[in-house]
Formats: sequence, C-alpha cells, structure tokens
Amino acid sequence: MVSFASRKARQHAVVSEDFERELTREVLRTELVRVRALITTGCVIVVFLTAIYLVDSSVVQRVWRGTEGLAEVYGLLTGFILFEVWVHSQIRRNLKLDRDLPVFRRHIGALIETSLPTVILILQIRSMGASQALGFVVPLIYFIFVILSTLRLDFWLSTFTGFVAAGELLTVALIFDPASGSGEPQIYFHAVRSTIILICGVLAGAVGAQLRRQFAASIAAATARDRVTNLFGQHVSPQVVERLMAAGTSAAGDLRRVAVMFVDFRGFTAGAQSRTPQEVVDRLDGAFAVLVDILDREGGIVNKFLGDGFLALFGAPLETSDAAHRAVAAGREMLTAMERINAQTSWPLKIGIGIHFGEVVAGNIGSPRRKEYTVIGDTVNFASRLEALNKEFGSQLLISAAVREALGKDCDDAVSLGEVEVRGYEQKVAVFQLG
Repeated sequence: MVSFASRKARQHAVVSEDFERELTREVLRTELVRVRALITTGCVIVVFLTAIYLVDSSVVQRVWRGTEGLAEVYGLLTGFILFEVWVHSQIRRNLKLDRDLPVFRRHIGALIETSLPTVILILQIRSMGASQALGFVVPLIYFIFVILSTLRLDFWLSTFTGFVAAGELLTVALIFDPASGSGEPQIYFHAVRSTIILICGVLAGAVGAQLRRQFAASIAAATARDRVTNLFGQHVSPQVVERLMAAGTSAAGDLRRVAVMFVDFRGFTAGAQSRTPQEVVDRLDGAFAVLVDILDREGGIVNKFLGDGFLALFGAPLETSDAAHRAVAAGREMLTAMERINAQTSWPLKIGIGIHFGEVVAGNIGSPRRKEYTVIGDTVNFASRLEALNKEFGSQLLISAAVREALGKDCDDAVSLGEVEVRGYEQKVAVFQLG
C-alpha cells in the first residue's frame, strides 16, 4: 500500500531542505575564513623566519644547526600552504555546487593540518635536543589549529583536532624526552600539557556548536521572513512583517472586518501610448513608491498590484479597530501627494480611489505549490465598483455608506451623491465623495 505525505509535511520538507542548504552554505563560508587564516598564518611564519635569518643568522645556527634544518621547515610550510590553497579551492567548488564536504574528508584534513607542528617539532628535537625543543615555541602552534577549528562549527571536529594535537604532542614527548629517575615528574608534565590542549579542543568545539546554533536561528528567522514577504508581497512594511512573524498567520481563511481600497490611475493608458516603455515604468514606479509609503505609515498593505492600480487592505492580515479611519486618512494623503508630484512633472496623473468597509474572508488562497494571501467577498467587489464610479462623477475619492458610518464625525466633509446604480447590484446604494 502506497502512503502519501500530508501537504503540511511536504511543505515542511521543502522548508527544511532550503534551511539545510543555506546552513551548509554558511558553514562552508566559515570554513573558507578558517582556511584563509591558516594560509595567512603560514605566510607570516615564512616571512618571520626569513626576517630572522636576514637580521641575525646566528639564531638559525643555534636553533636549526644550520640552514639545512631551516630549509626543511621552509619546505614543510610551503607544502602546508599549497595544501590549504587546494582545500580552499575544493570548498569554493562545493559552495558553488551547493554541496557539503564529506565528513571523512574533514577529519583527514584536520589530521593533516594538526600534524604539521608535530613534524616541525620532531625536526627541532633532532637539531636542538628534546628538552629545548619541547620547551620552545613549536608546541604552542597547536593552539592556532585548535582555536581556528572553532570556525568549523562542528563540536566533534574541534574535539578531534584537540585530541590529535594532544595525542601527538604527548607521544613525541614520551618517545624523545623519556623521564629521568622515577619518571613520574616528566610524564606528569607532558600529560598535563596535553590535557590542557585537549580541553581547549573541547571548548573550541562547544563554542563552534553554539555559533552553529546561532547561525541556524538566524537562517530560520530569515526563512520565516522570506515566507511572510513572499506571502504578502514585496511592499509590506518591515513593521508589518515583524508583527506577522510574532503573531503568526493562519493558513485557513477567517472572517475579518476590513477596509478595502482600490486605487487606479486615470488616463494612464492614453498617456503611455506616446512614451517609451522605460518612461512608463519609471513614472509608474515613482508614483507607486509614494503611494505605498503612505499605506505603510497608515498601517495598510498592498495586497496586489493591478497594472496601473492596486488593491490595498486595512485590518488584514493584522486586525485593527480603526481600519476605516486609516483607509480614509491614507486616501486623503494620496490625493495631496499626487497634486504635489504632478506639479513637478510633465506627465501629471490623476488617481481614482474607492473605499468600502465590511466583512471578508481573509486567508491563503491558491494551489498547494503556490499560495497567495488575499481577501474574498462582496466587500471587495463593491470597493472595485465604487472606484470605477469616479469616472462617472469626475471624482477622485469615493466611499461607501459603511465607511461614512464608521467614521462618524470624522467625516463631516463627505458629500452625498445620493442613491447610485452600481453595476452588478440590483438595488441602488448610497455613495459619498471626499476631497
């Protein structure tokens, strides 16, 4: 029997897949930072050794017993830098392919990198002697790899790095610097130092894991923001997005009392015929930018753009007790803004606005693959018809009796146009003009 995942499960799987992909990309980016830091460190050490040789060559004689030992260190560092350059190229390649690095390759890379100080330490023991080399600077280099392992954002990889560093240092110390006398003081000395390195690896892993959790939380928040933005359009104000993310949105339709506003540019098609497509787009975008900014300030959202107009909502998706007041305030401000814009352009535009207030069903409508938040109901249809009446009356802002009643004394300047026939409605309805 074939079983099918629920729609919610499939949507969750898609979101999880996108989340994991973005998290992987973020981890790879931090890996690139780590590798660049190692390459830089290797180059700095090469420059530092060269400077010492040029300034005081006697140091080379005391530490490496001649240039032959120094040349071996140069060779190791050069090979290490080339290896890291190759690792860097592989990470960039996987980043472009949206593909993670295999776990075993990460561990092999950590083993190779962390073994560099061990090989250099053995070379110095051969030239300086065990006691002097183990007490010199090379054992401290292990901490560079342990600290940078934090950028792997993987607890076990950082712990593995600390384990390799501690184990190799202890092994080299016990082989080349055997304890004298009873043997206990030297063993304890090397064991304690290696234990400290191992603890540092564990701590680096814990820090890396915490950073990974923070990255995951940031990506999850960005994913949620993208879902809200895609659902409600690019012109939803940041404040509305924040409130939607905090309150959540219902996938099922619910009944709301909202103010529906339709806005349309009058004579736009005729004016566009004598202008280039780019001029048309620029003029429309400029006007939309001003009008949408007004909507944002009044708490409205653009539900959808309709060519040279748009449908705006007040009271959905976020409920408000003064939706009609906000819609009318936005309509008045739009008329004022258009007068100001028209005084500064050779292509003046007039807008027609229709506002109605009533109940709608608000929710996510569409197919399982593509949904859109919208409102459905007679309130929407009547607001559209109301806006179209501006052509008949030569007006710019018309409101319904429901809006007039909701505003009360705040709408004393409304002029009644009487009972008007509206296309699609059998009975005449009361219409009022503002502005």
